[in-house]
Amino acid sequence: MPAITVENELVLPRLPRLAEQTTAYRPVRQIVTAPTGYEGEGFPVRRAFAGVAMRDLDPFIHLDQMGEVEYAPGEPKGTSWHPHRGFETVTYIIDGILDHQDSQGGGGTITDGDTQWMTAGAGLLHIEAPPEHLVVSGGLFHGLQLWVNLPRALKLSPPRYQDIRGRESALLTTVDGGALLRIIAGEIDGRRGPGSTHTPITITHVTVQPGAQVDLPWNPAHNALLYVLGGRGTVGTDRRPIHTGQLAVHGPGEALRFAADERQDSNAPALEVYLMGGEPIREPVAHYGPFVMNTRDELIQAFDDYQAGRLGVVPASRLPHTD
Repeated sequence: MPAITVENELVLPRLPRLAEQTTAYRPVRQIVTAPTGYEGEGFPVRRAFAGVAMRDLDPFIHLDQMGEVEYAPGEPKGTSWHPHRGFETVTYIIDGILDHQDSQGGGGTITDGDTQWMTAGAGLLHIEAPPEHLVVSGGLFHGLQLWVNLPRALKLSPPRYQDIRGRESALLTTVDGGALLRIIAGEIDGRRGPGSTHTPITITHVTVQPGAQVDLPWNPAHNALLYVLGGRGTVGTDRRPIHTGQLAVHGPGEALRFAADERQDSNAPALEVYLMGGEPIREPVAHYGPFVMNTRDELIQAFDDYQAGRLGVVPASRLPHTD
């Protein structure tokens, strides 16, 4: 998992040491194991939010862990052209390369540690696929795609893109240097990530070295979801075991605690977690396929607009690969 790393975490800004007696650590309400499936043209995914109530996810809708998979030559797969309306997709690539393109002329390439943030808003057509040279060569691919809801007032806002390079993430560490935090969006201890969000949220990728513990201040107005990308550890002050492909749903409080086991598997030498938190929107959600709206009538309208070509048309040619 290359993402973005530093040679010496101790040169980074450090999280404060939290007072054990006065800090309200969030309890773990639920731990769920993501079922596996296939998406797009057949690439493997873990459905991280399966089995979690929407009220505990709000403002998030959906999370897929894509891979981790080692493709043979000719095997890398992506998606076909498909529509979106009413929400944002946040695609984070840990290993590999992904090209993206939309019906409005936008697009680009993301690779190790980059994030492509697409606000679908009023709607567009979109495709995500590996570049041709990667299809020919094969190789390692691993990433995440998170869907973030938009409030009613912004459902039909103009589409937009943010290509966030991994090096732009705000980096910090723990008091003992045992963990590396990459803030993609939102704020932790006064340090902000580069992502510009319609809905107030925080997204952070944390690498925890074997035996290290993280005590992390967390906005009490946001929910808190911790997904394990790789490795084994514990979560909560009661040290509940958690491992690759599991999601921990937290209750209220002002801080999170998680730790990596002393011994890790050779294929996952550290605990890798993806932390998400956001201010709940608390509006009705009507979700079907690629559309996330507030009512059934709005879903029907979205399908009608798509079939009538009002979300755009597929461009005649694919954008060339760029670094």
